[in-house]
Amino acid sequence: MRSKIKKILLFTGILLAYAGYTGAEAKARENPDTVTEGTEEYRGFLLDNVLHSEDSGDIHYNLYVPDSYDGSEPYALFFTLPGYEGLYFQGVGENLYSENFGFEAQDYIEDMIIAAPQLSDWGETSADQTIALVEYFLANYNIDESRVFGEGYSGGGETMSLVMGKRPELFTAYLHCSSQWDGAYEPVAESRTPVYFAVGEEDEYYGSGPTQEAYDALYEQYRTRGLSEEEISDLLVLDIKDAEYFESQGITNQHGGGGLFAQDGGIMGWLFSQQKK
Repeated sequence: MRSKIKKILLFTGILLAYAGYTGAEAKARENPDTVTEGTEEYRGFLLDNVLHSEDSGDIHYNLYVPDSYDGSEPYALFFTLPGYEGLYFQGVGENLYSENFGFEAQDYIEDMIIAAPQLSDWGETSADQTIALVEYFLANYNIDESRVFGEGYSGGGETMSLVMGKRPELFTAYLHCSSQWDGAYEPVAESRTPVYFAVGEEDEYYGSGPTQEAYDALYEQYRTRGLSEEEISDLLVLDIKDAEYFESQGITNQHGGGGLFAQDGGIMGWLFSQQKK
């Protein structure tokens, strides 16, 4: 995969040259920040790549690039942010070892690049680093900007909600799992970025109250903008799962059981069926 990524970046440079950028100008536009590639792989992901961002510092991420990608055609992009157990200080690749969102996503869109960042917290710093990483991919890979998807579980949901409050227009749709909303609502409503909220009714860490409150807040944003019930239902989904949902799949802990959402075709199918108009 390492040689494949190098070829992709070279091809990107060629495309930029055809667009009228040559020499140092093309290089600067292609790669304003630098990347140190990882050396190990896990289930198709190249582990511990590091984007050295001038503005946001070192950003660690694991990366899946389909074998079919050569830069000649635009591909979808999926960002999955893990819970506390998958942050970088827990160990390289822990997000992939503990969560299946990045793997299950491959069953929905074949032509999709998947980035699984391992950030350091669930606050503003990680939100800004996520934005910087999304912008890096949009600038350096051939991405179909009508198909850029985000997902955040637990602490990763807190981070991604901050991202949505800052730059929702970067994403086609967002899946918010077993978490609470820490970001602003107005930018999301202004951009009309669809959001799916999934949580256990008795989530042991957050409860379902914060998810209900976030849904209600966004609903009110759309209502005051004059959207109809049908229009709002296209943009917002509230999915509070009862105990039976988890217990029928052998899970008694609803917060940890939020990982089941990765295997739920109704939830994941909704996310990857969205497309910017």
